[in-house]
Amino acid sequence: MIIDAFDLPEGHVLAADVCIVGGGAVGLSMALHLIGSGLDVLLLEAGGLDVETDTQALYRGEVADETMHSPLDRYRERRLGGSTTTWGGRSMPFDPIDFEVRDYMPHSGWPIGREDLDPYFPEANRLCEAGRFLYTVEEAFDTPRQPMMPGFDSAIFTTNTLERFSCPTDFGRRYRHKLEAARNLRVILHANVTAVGLNPEATVVERLTARTLKGRQIGIRARQVVLANGGLESTRLLLASRDVMDKGIGNGHDILGRYYMCHVAGTIGAIQFNRPVWNGYDIADEGTYCRRRIAIRPDMQRRHRTGNIIARLHHPRITDPGHGSGVLSMLYLARMFIPYEYGKRLHGGVKLGLGTQVRHAVNVVLDSPNTIGFLWHLLRDRRLAERKFPSIIVRSKRHLHSLDFHAEQEPNPESRVTLSDQRDALGLPRLRVDWRYTRGDVESVSRFLELLAGEIAATGVGRFEYDPETVEREMTRYGAYGGHHIGTARMGVSPRTSVVDPDCRVHGIANLYLAGPAVFPTSSQANPTLTAIALSLRLAAHLRRRASARPAGFDATEGSPS
Repeated sequence: MIIDAFDLPEGHVLAADVCIVGGGAVGLSMALHLIGSGLDVLLLEAGGLDVETDTQALYRGEVADETMHSPLDRYRERRLGGSTTTWGGRSMPFDPIDFEVRDYMPHSGWPIGREDLDPYFPEANRLCEAGRFLYTVEEAFDTPRQPMMPGFDSAIFTTNTLERFSCPTDFGRRYRHKLEAARNLRVILHANVTAVGLNPEATVVERLTARTLKGRQIGIRARQVVLANGGLESTRLLLASRDVMDKGIGNGHDILGRYYMCHVAGTIGAIQFNRPVWNGYDIADEGTYCRRRIAIRPDMQRRHRTGNIIARLHHPRITDPGHGSGVLSMLYLARMFIPYEYGKRLHGGVKLGLGTQVRHAVNVVLDSPNTIGFLWHLLRDRRLAERKFPSIIVRSKRHLHSLDFHAEQEPNPESRVTLSDQRDALGLPRLRVDWRYTRGDVESVSRFLELLAGEIAATGVGRFEYDPETVEREMTRYGAYGGHHIGTARMGVSPRTSVVDPDCRVHGIANLYLAGPAVFPTSSQANPTLTAIALSLRLAAHLRRRASARPAGFDATEGSPS
């Protein structure tokens, strides 16, 4: 059942066994998992079914360095489906090494292992519509595939791991029919949670307060409360709920909001191969697009003390018309029509003179058959297709590529989010983000690139040339990469060093949980969505077990007689 909070009476109080705050991929995955569980489930979504300017404006905030972080209402969508309404669909799990304590990676180590999430990854893949949970070429395909880089046989790097792509699936649209039909689930739209109310002892959530932008207020009482409203917003809500705990809920030791991570990413150098290579997409039997990457092996990460980093073969630098590609020149000339993130990655904000732009135009004309073919491909396989071609792939006639890397970021307590002095239309303090990278991040990427250049030369497949002095500039050109908001309410065993326990329960609060990448202690090389969904499914299973074990006659406080 889907209800609009605008239709509820002022002061109305809703009750449930489980209340999930947030209707993005994580919250909806939990709700879908709990359909038919026998639990009365309430899901509160702050937005509606479509984009609403005034609702989206509630995400605005401050950024300490605007060159290092995108505006806070960018990449976050306040509507049913959350950021899956605009995501690119890239899906892959965190690797086992990401969960380990690594002496060269400060503040690393999860209180759970990858094996604890493995039972939930297949369902996460299914919900994302990203195919089977098979992430190597050998597992995913029944027939042999052409090598990514023929002759590249390395003891340091692999080229057989995959990233899979969702349609991309908009969870709100894709699963709306299930939400409407579920008998034990109510979805409340336009319900902006503005306060988490604790009992005087600060041990139990007694009540949530939600408001609409039209001023209507409703109350929520639930046996279990799960904040699944994003890596930034869940932290904002906890920091702002200070009526009982003056530093915010879960913040007794000033951990909440710290260790804010995204990823560091960039495009660098030129790889001249001796023969054609494969930088495109493979299609799995179920129709899923898959792409191979260059990945540093776990044992080599430990030996060379690097973070988890992957790289993809990218097209030549788009700004240089010397590549001779009509497609690349057309993309440069049309850069103002390309979406924000892809546009700045394509041309890096470089402004070229008239003469260079004329050379780009000549490329488009001389290479018009390929340019026309590419436009038809975009229309057929991306604009009109239900499962969309994931990204721009341009074949290099000269076997020349740049390197696109995506790297784990060190957990850094000085990289953090706090509350600003500004308030939104609901009276909630806005966020202030101070995202920072470390010298260790630069050194890790530098070692990765040095090792890769050596292996490309040693195996005889080509040469990789780049300027080591430009590594830091290239990896910070775009600042905090994309919408990967990770680590602000990290998981651990002690409230002195973490916000939630291994079950994602806020330390000291009997019935308050967090779901989503905010609880990740490390960021991996992978986009966080698939692992966040798997972790939320694990939490949903935990809540089902806890409910079945609860003695009769107990109320939402899990310890006070009803």
